[in-house]
Amino acid sequence: MEKILISAKKALKSGKLIIFPTETVYGLGADATNKEAIKSLYSLKKRPINNPLICHFSNLLKIKENFEFNSLDLKLAKKFWPGPLTLILKKKQSSKIQSILSNNTNFVGCRIPKNIVTLKLLRSLSFPLAGPSANIANKISATRISDLSKKLVENALVINSNQSKFGLESTVIKTCGEKINILRLGSITEDEILYYFPKNKIIKKNLNKSLSPGNLKKHYSPNKPIRINVKKIKSNEGLLNFGKNNLKSKIFALNLSEKSDLKEAGKNLFHYLNLLDESKCKSIAVVEIPKKGLGKTINDRLKRAAGK
Repeated sequence: MEKILISAKKALKSGKLIIFPTETVYGLGADATNKEAIKSLYSLKKRPINNPLICHFSNLLKIKENFEFNSLDLKLAKKFWPGPLTLILKKKQSSKIQSILSNNTNFVGCRIPKNIVTLKLLRSLSFPLAGPSANIANKISATRISDLSKKLVENALVINSNQSKFGLESTVIKTCGEKINILRLGSITEDEILYYFPKNKIIKKNLNKSLSPGNLKKHYSPNKPIRINVKKIKSNEGLLNFGKNNLKSKIFALNLSEKSDLKEAGKNLFHYLNLLDESKCKSIAVVEIPKKGLGKTINDRLKRAAGK
């Protein structure tokens, strides 16, 4: 692993791209202070330039060097970092982070990933890592090396690791005074935030969609058509099931969690969508997932996966 991290550092410093593991999904990384590297990242992913990127850091001090914090930002950071929380913070004028990655605004999504390998890489860098999910724009995120797009693998240095722990992207938050505004549902649920911050009001208003990734109507999508909240399975459909029921597919079926565990379902979601997309079915049918806890995040991803 030491050799690959040295190679990754050299690649990033020379303006090249890497694919790196996190506890949420695999990321496609570039030097956040290198404008040309960021342009090549957008180009490789076929990502709209107005869809912002998240910056990854090794520790809170590094983020404080580049961004302004209020008291609530600090409380959230100390509770959930390292981990699947992204905070939208105002960039300091002295920061060398390129504005192209945040749609030319001064507000950038920042987080400290909870992955030993990537944290070790970040500690060796003199710059933060701009890192959206390692997938082609609007396509399924990857939680395993085997799910990565061939095009990305051929054009970036890959740091191999185990399956992502959570399987769903980070929760994106922008504080508004004492209010916690959730801009993107993620691995940290609304209930979990309320448990630790019961005195703070949670809102879900994304008035400026240029602040957070993951807000396109069509996103996380397989190549095959997808139906959600189904009651019956068509003869040409593969099935993405949840819990115990009598639904079956004549072609191919996977169960996110036979014991109806939403954490297990979240971890399996993208990998199973990738497997169904590669199967012989013509389209994908997904049963109803409970709209509670992590189920809200899963339903958000499925709704966008089925979007037009």
